[in-house]
Amino acid sequence: MRVVVQHVFTSQMAVAAENGEPAPLEGEALLPGLQVDRDYAPVRIPTAVEPGTNPHAHGQPTTFQTEPERATYLVRGELADHLAPSAHLNRHPDLVGIFSDPVIESTQTCGGDRAVGAAADIAQRLAVDQLAAKGMDGTGVALAVVDTGLSLAYLESVGRQPNFDAEYSWKPRSVASQPGQHPINHGTMCAFDAGIAAPAATLLDYAVLLSRKQSTPVMEGLLSDAVAAHGRLLQIQQALPAHYKSLVVTNSWGMFSPQWDFPPDNPGNYSDNPAHPFNLIVASLVAAGADVLFAAGNCGPECPDQRCGFANTSPICGANSHPSVICVAGVDSNNRRVGYSSVGPGRLFAQKPDISAYTHFTGSEVFSPEPDSGTSAACPVAAGAVAAVRTRCPASQISPAQLKSILFQTAKDLGPVGFDYEYGWGVLDVPSLLSQLSAAGALAA
Repeated sequence: MRVVVQHVFTSQMAVAAENGEPAPLEGEALLPGLQVDRDYAPVRIPTAVEPGTNPHAHGQPTTFQTEPERATYLVRGELADHLAPSAHLNRHPDLVGIFSDPVIESTQTCGGDRAVGAAADIAQRLAVDQLAAKGMDGTGVALAVVDTGLSLAYLESVGRQPNFDAEYSWKPRSVASQPGQHPINHGTMCAFDAGIAAPAATLLDYAVLLSRKQSTPVMEGLLSDAVAAHGRLLQIQQALPAHYKSLVVTNSWGMFSPQWDFPPDNPGNYSDNPAHPFNLIVASLVAAGADVLFAAGNCGPECPDQRCGFANTSPICGANSHPSVICVAGVDSNNRRVGYSSVGPGRLFAQKPDISAYTHFTGSEVFSPEPDSGTSAACPVAAGAVAAVRTRCPASQISPAQLKSILFQTAKDLGPVGFDYEYGWGVLDVPSLLSQLSAAGALAA
């Protein structure tokens, strides 16, 4: 079984994490039967601290200690299946925990229905002309697409002229292609869709979902690579280059089956466990000032993706359901919910999804004749709108939590009055959002 192992601070571990070097560990000495992956550099995990309270409770602010000597460090490896259930009982005292490293896959679609509208219709729905008139096009905003990687050549061939930052992009060591030059696939679709509202944002390419399956389409990775990716993004956010106003991160992927995870009552569980290292690093990234968005998933009751294995339990799990992130459900351009969009409640936080955005339209043509679809498309559409707003309202002015609250308040209610498990607070309403930001003085010249 694949696992990630959380280790206490040592100077050797901190140096390896800083330099991207192999973990200086012997697996058997830490846990009987553990084989450490020598190609995976340790990832620094911030420590959640709130004196006198539970650091993983959701109804309170949480601070994070990120100094090397106060953090823990994550490595990954393989553990024999028969040893996994009791692994935490046999661990070395230097191991903080042993957690699942489940397979993660993109949330494209189970669709088949014809597209409802085109990218131009989505731009109209997002009031892109109003955003542009206010100078909100993503200029100076870093937009990280955590997915299968980007093909800049393809984006240019369909009329996009994306800004791109190779220096701050990343890929797992096992991936041969380079950032911006990956095969045309799901991540390229996501980048196109984010560009509807934020054409001037600077793309960062994080090809997490290329790390395992060597086939076409390539849409599968490991959660440990997502940990490494978000760890890098945390470092960027903590020392944000002067030419960037904000960082926005879009994640159109998730876990499709509980069989890929430890059971919910196991300390190594991911889907229901706020203390899992990935959930911690995502929370710390938001706390540091990044807007992080996740797709709600495609396990909706009317048309679940064939990979869905949650049966009658909640499919919005793990970081997709974290209270800090913006979890995005899908509607078509007529504001009708698409049947594959997962419904709440969320596992880490019940009120999920947070908001709805547009999907199932003719756009990138990456999967032509199929549309850009799934909550995979809805998530970057919403991320693009957030990146556009960040052009004039950086996180130093309006925190991610504050902006998220304004998004909820201004969303167009589509279901029962107020929050519901199908649409969240409603569909993204850019004119109302701009009106409230203006009234609050956030758009003053």
